[in-house]
Amino acid sequence: MADLEDVQTVDLMSELLRRLKCSQKPDKRLIFIGPPGSGKGTQSPIVKDEFCLCHLSTGDMLRAAVASKTPLGLKAKEAMDTGALVTDELVVGIIDEAMNKPKCQKGFILDGFPRTVAQAEKLDEMLKKRGTGIDKVLNFAIDDSVLEERITGRWIHPSSGRSYHTKFAPPKTPGVDDITGEPLIQRKDDNAEVLRSRLAAFHTQTEPVIDYYAKKAVLTNIHAEKAPQEVTSEVQKALS
Repeated sequence: MADLEDVQTVDLMSELLRRLKCSQKPDKRLIFIGPPGSGKGTQSPIVKDEFCLCHLSTGDMLRAAVASKTPLGLKAKEAMDTGALVTDELVVGIIDEAMNKPKCQKGFILDGFPRTVAQAEKLDEMLKKRGTGIDKVLNFAIDDSVLEERITGRWIHPSSGRSYHTKFAPPKTPGVDDITGEPLIQRKDDNAEVLRSRLAAFHTQTEPVIDYYAKKAVLTNIHAEKAPQEVTSEVQKALS
């Protein structure tokens, strides 16, 4: 636990003000669904700050639980070490645990979970025990061909992390970083073949989850092929 006496007054005050402002926000429990490259990652920090939610990415949470050696974390570590799959119960348990943290008081954005209907049902059971439920599921719907263009055009400057796009944000000189003049690379995952297999898996696995939430009347489809600012305003409209 950080010693509060060592925290600068200005930091303490700004955190207090943030919490006061947050206390007036409505609670929201959200799920973001969308294929790789659909822009979920761009929108979730905006929504998180706007509504004072915590962002729960199952991969990060599993790593954090393992690192902090919680009972569930130890179970997860055991599964990971033996190469077994981490069970749905375990992941839902870790989400349940995360919901007790102060930063998750106003709700959460779940990203990358649930991926199957069985997971969605277990999540609902857990939330029901807490007397809550999912308020809204945003489906970042986008055509595969648009994604292919988005992802296969990405070029990265490895040492700075600067990214470019051959069509949407090209470097001044093709294949070269604007600032250092060093060569740009493509991530090996950013090719059409890898993307197609990831998308096929995503559609097979996730379409039933989208239907599951549509039947519960909590699903909103977002036109994720639009420019980021337009997507942001569509997301805000869906959540207002």
